[in-house]
Amino acid sequence: MGVVIEMKDVTYTYPLSKTPVIQGVSLKIESGRFYGVIGENGSGKTTLCNLIRGFAPGFYKGELKGQVLVEGKPTIEYGEGELSLRIGYVFQNPFNQISGVKDTVFEEVAFGLENFGVPADEIEERVVEVMKLTKIEELAEKNPFALSGGQQQRAALASIIVLEPDILVIDEPTSQLDPEGTESVFEIIYEMKKARKTILLVEHKTDLIAEYADEVFVMSGGRIIKNGLTQDVLSDMSLLESGVRLPRMALLGSELRARGLQLPYIPVTEKQGVELLRDYTGR
Repeated sequence: MGVVIEMKDVTYTYPLSKTPVIQGVSLKIESGRFYGVIGENGSGKTTLCNLIRGFAPGFYKGELKGQVLVEGKPTIEYGEGELSLRIGYVFQNPFNQISGVKDTVFEEVAFGLENFGVPADEIEERVVEVMKLTKIEELAEKNPFALSGGQQQRAALASIIVLEPDILVIDEPTSQLDPEGTESVFEIIYEMKKARKTILLVEHKTDLIAEYADEVFVMSGGRIIKNGLTQDVLSDMSLLESGVRLPRMALLGSELRARGLQLPYIPVTEKQGVELLRDYTGR
């Protein structure tokens, strides 16, 4: 697996701001792996996403120091719209993703393909396929603005997946969704993981990060303060001091250890927690 995204000592400051939002960040993202990004509000997670997709400094302007590389090429050297064919971006609020110029969900999902000049017969085939994948076939003739939050987020994901990007950058897709909506969105994300897409997911719900991510970046104050394999990062209790939320199972495992249970490791998923307790109790 090769490196598809790399940041080299990146510092970024928005226009009219004196303080950098991202400070001295270096990272590598390999093809086909799923990366979670966690950290308290204001830690720089969304700006990190904007740097990777070229919106900073391309759209937001500001001052960029260091290099952001996508497939070995600096993002600032890509032409307008060129990165959108390589990187699919899903907004935190699906309302921001809807174009506002299409009357039906089917047309909305097809909109990006139309802009890229894909033939009409191929557009229909790809839209039908992705609507089945995202389970929104029954919404095809509905107005995008008439959907529930979970339905809008699935439609937003469909409008990106249909473009067939190899890299997906997803910024807190479940922050405004109930548990049912959250589950439906992560079913789609899991399908993308099985398809070996490269995924960078910003998400506050660390139980879900623990379940799906291969590796995790932890951000605080515009810096990456820890990164590594999901198990290692999300079982690090010292991160609580930086305001980082850890999975419920990790907190439970830490508490059980504090009370004298000799757990061989701190669980981070529900499955791990159940297995450990069964081994410990013999049941």
